[in-house]
Parts: sequence; C-alpha cells; structure tokens
Amino acid sequence: MTRPAARTGPRSAAGPWDLSFLRVGALVTGGLALVAVPVVGLLVGWPEALGVVLGAVVVTSFFCLSGYAIAWAGKIDDSFTLPAALATFMVKIIGFFVLLQALPADGVPDRTATAWTVVAGALLWSGVQARWVWTRQLYYTAPPAPPAPSPDRGVLRQPVEDPGQASTGG
Repeated sequence: MTRPAARTGPRSAAGPWDLSFLRVGALVTGGLALVAVPVVGLLVGWPEALGVVLGAVVVTSFFCLSGYAIAWAGKIDDSFTLPAALATFMVKIIGFFVLLQALPADGVPDRTATAWTVVAGALLWSGVQARWVWTRQLYYTAPPAPPAPSPDRGVLRQPVEDPGQASTGG
C-alpha cells in the first residue's frame, strides 16, 4: 500500500500575497482626509471634523486588518482565505458597533460624521482594491514556466512553418 505524497509547503496557487494596495489605500485616504477635515471643520464644525479623522483611521485600520488576516490565511492554504475574510468581517462589524455605541450622541467626535466617513471610506477602499485588481496580471492557477532559452546565446527560437504544408484557407 502506497502513501500519498506529503505536501512540502502551503497549497497556494497565487504564490506570495501582494498587499501593495494597502499603501495606496492609506495614501488616498490620508490625502482626502487632509482636504476633508479643514473643509468639514470650517463648514460644519470641529466635532464633525474630528469624526472624519476617526472614521478615516477606522476604515484604514479595518482594511489593513482584513488584508493581513487574509494574506496570512492564504499562506497556510488557499481554502482558509474565505473563512479568514468572514471572521475578520464579523470582528470589524462588532468592533464598529462597539465604537459607535461608545461615542457620545452629541459630543466630540461626532458619531454621525464618523459613521458616514466609514461608509465613504469603505467605498473608496473598494474602488482602490478594484483598480488594483484590474491593473495587475493575476493568475487563478500557478503561472506556466517560461520557455527555456536555446543553447546558442539564449535566443528563443520559434518553429518555422513548412511552406509546403500551408493551409489554403478554405
């Protein structure tokens, strides 16, 4: 009776996880917050502006938490990524509910401004992630190995079609 071969490493078709979208999302969020905070502070009030700051920090930390948790799970095995994503989502929802309940109803920072900033930030981060995915070459399976160079100076040779076997296109 033969035993199945043991896996030598994680079962991940994607290879190493790329979390570069976290830097982009944080920079975009920070840039927008730098503009939004003074505008909101001058037009609406400074408690609301502080709510914008808190909301930006919350949404950035939540997306970073999810990204690292999913990448960690994916390094172990691809099948762990969905449970990791769902578990972190539940932790974030509960944490956000606790945070909003802990904020005073009419105080500093403004609870409503914080909540709306998190909603807007989640949409922003979703756009950042979508653009990140659309602009990268991602594989659903392991990518094919590149062709081996020919022995003469590393030049790749293409097969030449025999002119006697060319199709007539009919």
